[in-house]
Amino acid sequence: MRWVANIAIVAAALVILAGPLNRVGIGFQVALGLMAIAALVGGLMGLISLVGALLARRRGKPAGRMVTGAIAGLGAFAILALFFVNARGVPPIHDITTDTQDPPQFVAVLPARGADSNPVDYKGAEIAALQTKAYPAVRTLVLDVPPAQAFQKALTAAGAMGWEVVAAVPEQGRLEATATTAWFGFKDDVVVRIRPQDAGSRVDVRSTSRVGVSDVGANAKRILAFLDEMQK
Repeated sequence: MRWVANIAIVAAALVILAGPLNRVGIGFQVALGLMAIAALVGGLMGLISLVGALLARRRGKPAGRMVTGAIAGLGAFAILALFFVNARGVPPIHDITTDTQDPPQFVAVLPARGADSNPVDYKGAEIAALQTKAYPAVRTLVLDVPPAQAFQKALTAAGAMGWEVVAAVPEQGRLEATATTAWFGFKDDVVVRIRPQDAGSRVDVRSTSRVGVSDVGANAKRILAFLDEMQK
């Protein structure tokens, strides 16, 4: 039964390596497919390993390898299960903005997105309705400071978030940046627009994924974290 545990351990390793493999260029679809297959195989082998460990314990035999296989395999499956649970809880959209009527426009990041990236044309009322229902907290931020000061706050917040600033145009109130996810290295593009409002500033943000249909809530979380950072 050791071979079952070994397969579970290898499958868990492949799940973990799916992200780095995507970073080196195998393609996100291949990487996600590898993760899914490895997690399913790992889950099955982990379950068998768990049964084997329990039987070995009852017979008074060593069960360390089987326990390791059970933990590794079931852990790999849990990663996949958590991904699908999160995906089912959010709409299949990847373009989020605080202003669904007049979303900020991308300019400087467009050459980096490439022909295979998601288009940046905003889809309008249908996607706006899905976003409003799923992420009601994603709204325009109004600051009681002039636009120039708000722009500096935006630059500071982008740095704190670890974004790569692509363009900073204070006279237009436009900041563009690219955020890279930690595990898979997915690149999402962000544009911040700052306009005067009364004696203060109106801050709108848009974050969109380059690839994939659903962002599993990543863009909304990013915008909310950025707006929180701007208010510090």
